[in-house]
Amino acid sequence: MWSREELDRYARHMILPEVGPEGQARLKAASVLVVGAGGLGSPLLLYLAAAGVGRIGIVEDDVVDLSNLQRQVLYTTDDVGRPKAEAAAERLRALNPHVAVEPHPVRLSSENALDLFSRYDLVVDASDNFPTRYLANDAAVLADRPLVYGAIHRFDGQVAVFHHEGGPCYRCLFPEPPKPGSVPSCAEAGVFGVLPGVVGSLMATEALKLLLGIGEPLSGRFLLYDGLAAEFRALNVRRNPDCPVCGDRPTIRKLEGYDYEAFCGLG
Repeated sequence: MWSREELDRYARHMILPEVGPEGQARLKAASVLVVGAGGLGSPLLLYLAAAGVGRIGIVEDDVVDLSNLQRQVLYTTDDVGRPKAEAAAERLRALNPHVAVEPHPVRLSSENALDLFSRYDLVVDASDNFPTRYLANDAAVLADRPLVYGAIHRFDGQVAVFHHEGGPCYRCLFPEPPKPGSVPSCAEAGVFGVLPGVVGSLMATEALKLLLGIGEPLSGRFLLYDGLAAEFRALNVRRNPDCPVCGDRPTIRKLEGYDYEAFCGLG
């Protein structure tokens, strides 16, 4: 089952009692879809590939810009102007040729989300806008896939696991999006270059824990990181029985026709 090269590559995993050859085999058989290959997606994708996750999908329709390189460590100066999905897939294959990388150079939408999510065991939301976050959450619930979530803003970060073994979803915590303009984007407010490395690595940790079935996932907990104060704190989150997507009487049963831009006040 294992080549000599794989045994050498994953040796430090296999000697961990919590992982071992059996756990490494689980990673090899697993599949993860990552939505977004920017600041958060960069370290996340690198660590998933390095860990030996067998199949990795990348949903990203943007191209590499010079301003990305301050934090998006997946890319080099030579990648400027290239589609991120293409450049990311090339880098991951170079890092670990034993991993199958599937680029999806499209924008996640109500039309394609369920089809994409249903092809993978686990979904990770590394997007940078509220319409995509709500869409990814709803698609994960409807496709019955656990969702690892992360977000960053200036010097602060957030990480959580949603829709895992009866746990809450993103809408349970944030029933309504913030008012348009109240949360500036990274382009407007800036972002500390190393912050995505911290938060993206935490997201990769949660993804690997879920795939391996080890530890205590961040389900029902919302982890906050303050980079300036070097402090973490976790908030407990409960599933909302009145949640419109994961509640006892859901009202969102399909994605087609749901306008996430308008829901977030951007339509």
